[in-house]
Amino acid sequence: MRRMQSNVSLGDLGAGIGVSLQQVQKYESGKNRVSASMLYELANCLKIPVSRFFEGLPDPETTQDQQFTIEIDEKIAYISTAQGRRLIEDVLLLSPRVRTRVAALVSSLVDEELEEQNNVSR
Repeated sequence: MRRMQSNVSLGDLGAGIGVSLQQVQKYESGKNRVSASMLYELANCLKIPVSRFFEGLPDPETTQDQQFTIEIDEKIAYISTAQGRRLIEDVLLLSPRVRTRVAALVSSLVDEELEEQNNVSR
């Protein structure tokens, strides 16, 4: 997300940190771990503070459920797909009024889906 927010391509980021485009893809998809020193290099290349990579994450000293982290990972995974990026890009082209209506429509569809799932499981 930080790379996309900075409008940096995979190739440009790879060149900036000294790794291949494929390696950057592996970092983003979670196939390869990112070391602390690589986070530092990524932050420098994207011209952001390293702390930006940790925004929104729970404090490790709290005893919050790990479910929070799993939910974040699932959201990031979806946003990282071509479909997720396209959805976000398209929604951002809409006026704020229409965005609100689209969000309400999606919420309504989710409610219907959950209701159907509950009825099937009974």
